[in-house]
Amino acid sequence: MKRIMLTLALLATAACGGRQVQMQTAPQTSTAATASIQLTNNASQAVNVYVVSAGTDIFLKQVAARSTESLPVRGVADGSTVTLRATTVDGSYTYTKENVVLSGSYVWQVP
Repeated sequence: MKRIMLTLALLATAACGGRQVQMQTAPQTSTAATASIQLTNNASQAVNVYVVSAGTDIFLKQVAARSTESLPVRGVADGSTVTLRATTVDGSYTYTKENVVLSGSYVWQVP
């Protein structure tokens, strides 16, 4: 009986022994932004900024009142024609800029 228990213990130890694990990082995806929006918000309240591409709204960031920020645009191919939209946080005003070709840094000022 002792011999069977010893054999089982040795098998369990061998089965649970150190395994060699190979780790690697995930492949790089092309999510890096190549275009950006340089937004100057002259409104008295913050605005939520969106890029509308192929009918889909992509939220970029909320920009504080009377401030300027650079907003990277991810998920939209460089050279795409889009619509920019900024809506005040209370929803009372919406500013749009249509037919914007995303390439490099696009400067936009609201209102």
